[in-house]
Amino acid sequence: MVRGRPFTLTDGTTGQESAIVNGRFAATYFPNGDPVGHRIRLTRLDGREPSWLTIVGVSPTVPQRDLEQPEPVVYVPHWTEPASSVTLIVRVETELGTIAPLFREVVRALDGDLPLFDIQMMDEWLAFLRWPQRLFGTMFTIFACVALALSAVGLYAITAYSVTQRTQEIGVRMALGAQARQVNWLVLRRAIAHLGIGLTLGLPGAIAVGRLLPFASRDPITLASVVALLLLVSLVACMRPARRATRLDPVQALRHE
Repeated sequence: MVRGRPFTLTDGTTGQESAIVNGRFAATYFPNGDPVGHRIRLTRLDGREPSWLTIVGVSPTVPQRDLEQPEPVVYVPHWTEPASSVTLIVRVETELGTIAPLFREVVRALDGDLPLFDIQMMDEWLAFLRWPQRLFGTMFTIFACVALALSAVGLYAITAYSVTQRTQEIGVRMALGAQARQVNWLVLRRAIAHLGIGLTLGLPGAIAVGRLLPFASRDPITLASVVALLLLVSLVACMRPARRATRLDPVQALRHE
């Protein structure tokens, strides 16, 4: 318990209606004070008049349905609101196959007609609970990789084609005495400028989509890796045809179509 006390055998009896709230409930409804000692009423779905419950303790916040954002929870004595089934969480230091028969023996000693089923490790239960996120995460990862590959291929093709179209210009520059490194830098500078314009427009769009989609990656390392890949593709796409053009005879470069 964080504050207060746990339930006792008298809690839940007439005149001792009590409840325990978790830390999230206390922070949400009693942000400036201690909830222990206050009285609350819970809305009932069966239409019966709810009774006043005195908060006797505050428990740690344990995720129930939402593992990312635990919700406020109110606990009441089990005998006041009996459920058709109960989930037990047991901390053990051995394998499930070894400890499961011991669980069954303990339950059988308490009540021979009480069934014990669906025994599994916490990791297995969490994996089952998160399979939709893993499924959609895998799908979107595949789509993202395909989109990145198409972008890289398209960028390479367009950049290489644009440099190839400037072969005659490169021949003229070489005939007038330009050095190969000067021509390479001219082509590289233009490619970087075009890529910079595309990244200036694309990065804000990627960040905006990441804010709209909770499962989208907003990791700066991921964005930086994509930018580095596109920059590398652009450099290779412009340098190969530029170097090939600088090695041609100026007369042949002028006749290139």
